[in-house]
Formats: sequence, C-alpha cells, structure tokens
Amino acid sequence: MTTAATETAGPAVRVRFLGDFELTVNGTPVQRWRAGKARGLFQYLAVHRGQMLTRDRLYASLWPDADSAAGSSLKVAAHALRRVLDAHPDRPGDSGIQLVYRDFGYVLHISGLWCDLDRFQELVHTGLRAAAAGDAPLARTRLRAAIGLYGGEFLRGESADWVVEQREYLRALALRALGALRADAEAREDFVELIEVCKRTLEIDRHHEETYRALMAAHGRRGELACVRRWYELCARRMRDELAVAPGPETQRLLGTLIPAAARAAAAAAAPVSAVTGAPPATVRALRPTARRAGTPAWSPEARTTALARPVRRARPDNRAAAALARAADQATA
Repeated sequence: MTTAATETAGPAVRVRFLGDFELTVNGTPVQRWRAGKARGLFQYLAVHRGQMLTRDRLYASLWPDADSAAGSSLKVAAHALRRVLDAHPDRPGDSGIQLVYRDFGYVLHISGLWCDLDRFQELVHTGLRAAAAGDAPLARTRLRAAIGLYGGEFLRGESADWVVEQREYLRALALRALGALRADAEAREDFVELIEVCKRTLEIDRHHEETYRALMAAHGRRGELACVRRWYELCARRMRDELAVAPGPETQRLLGTLIPAAARAAAAAAAPVSAVTGAPPATVRALRPTARRAGTPAWSPEARTTALARPVRRARPDNRAAAALARAADQATA
C-alpha cells in the first residue's frame, strides 16, 4: 500500500471531487496509482459506492471506445486498485475500503468516509428547503457553506461522458444555491454580499444573464449609471463573441429603463432655463439647428454633390427703377 496508517481524529478516508481530485487515507494523500484506469475506476465506484455496477456499465463509462480487450483492462485496474488501497474483500486494510466482485460486477464499500460531493449536495438541498419554508437565516448559513465547498467544477480536467454529466448537474445545483443567496441579499439590500454572490456566479457561468441584470439593477439604485452600462456591455460582448447571440429582451429593457430616464433627468436639471418663460435663453435657441421639414432627408455627401451640380440661374437686372426715373424727368421738362 502506498499510504501509511496514522492516527486521525476524523474519517479514515477523505475524498474531494470538486476542483482537483484528492484522496486521503489515514491522513496521507494517495498520489501514485499502479494502473492508468485505477484512478478513474475508483472515482466512478466512489460516486456510486454501495451499488453493484455491472462490467458492461463499467466498460461503457470508462472504456467507451475500447475493443474486446476492455475486459482484461477492467481486471488490471481492479487489481491495481486493491493493491493501492488495501481494498481486498477478504482482508481489507485499516482504511475500511473494500472492492468486491459480485454477480458479474463490482461494488465498493468505504467505512468512515468524508466526501465533499455528499456534503455539498446535502447543504444545498437543506438550504433550498429552508428558503422555501421561509427560514432565511438557516438557508443563508447552509447555502453559504455549500458554496464554500464548491472549489471548482467536478473532477476538473477530466472529460469522460459520465464526468461531464455529473459536472453539469452539480454546476446547476451551485447556480441554484447562488440564486437563492442573491435573492436574499437583494431582499436585505446587502450590496456588498450581492456583488460577491454575483461575482461567484459569473465564475461558474459567465453567460448568466440574470446575474448581469441583478448587477445592473443594484448599481442603478445607487445611481452608478456608468457601472450599469459597463455590466451590460460586458454581458453583450460575451454573449456575442462566445455564443453568437444578443442579450435577451428583458436585459435590454432593463438597460432602457435605467439609463435613458436618468440621463434625461440629468440633462433637464443641467440645462439653463429662462426665469420669465421657463424656456432656454435666446442664445441657446439661436444655436439650435433649424428643423428640417417633414420628408426632408438628412445631409449626406451625395445630396450635397447633387445640389452643387444643379445649374445656377443668373439673376435678371431689375430696370424698373431706372424707367420710373426717366418718366419723372420727362414730366418735369414738359
């Protein structure tokens, strides 16, 4: 066995699945695995411990693309796992781990186990139930502890189908816990915790629109309109560049609600007003551009070029004044 038995006050076996995988037996980390699939076999059996897993199921999960040699690979991995962990079914070591072959499959038994996966799920479920029952303090305590245990995605770096399936389930569970904490922080108007919860959410899902809306609304209530726009722009850029979609209508409506109304109020408050008429001073009115008539197109280089290309009509001389002077002179000499 590659681990040494030591006196420990806690469980003999500790397993961490969230983030980087870690197995500790009697206080000593297990770092060397005798066969390539021994580690993966233990991870799969530990998640489903106490269940009898058929060889076909193990082949499909751990050797999905292998040929008929997978049977011998499973035997090699099981033998290596027993040697690494002293998990012989007839004479288990002091770790309390037993790997038993039964009815064309394997079952793993572990006594004295602490597993972050089990504790995380327990905390989330009890926290969500407390929130549904209206016990906000208990829900807050349990859900905060659950998020504290969520050190990263399930078996980070692994890509087997069963790992991805479990990872997505746990990821959704973490987002539900964070959503409940966010709603609680909003109800208490705890801006500091709200920002922290939103930041944690975006670390797990950088495209979580509801979180961007929560940040926009929080900054909007505080009058921090520049922050509102920056969070919206970050959301829009990530959605566009990474998912090839635009923010949803609800996010766009929130932006339109927060910024234009506040911008109009600020502009109206800043504009100078005439004390008599309540209208802007004449100097301001004089600087305004003349309104175009309805249907008149905006200025463009093409329109300007067309206007300049029209022939210019020369003004005809006005001889009426000269003729009138001539008639007056004739009458004077008559």
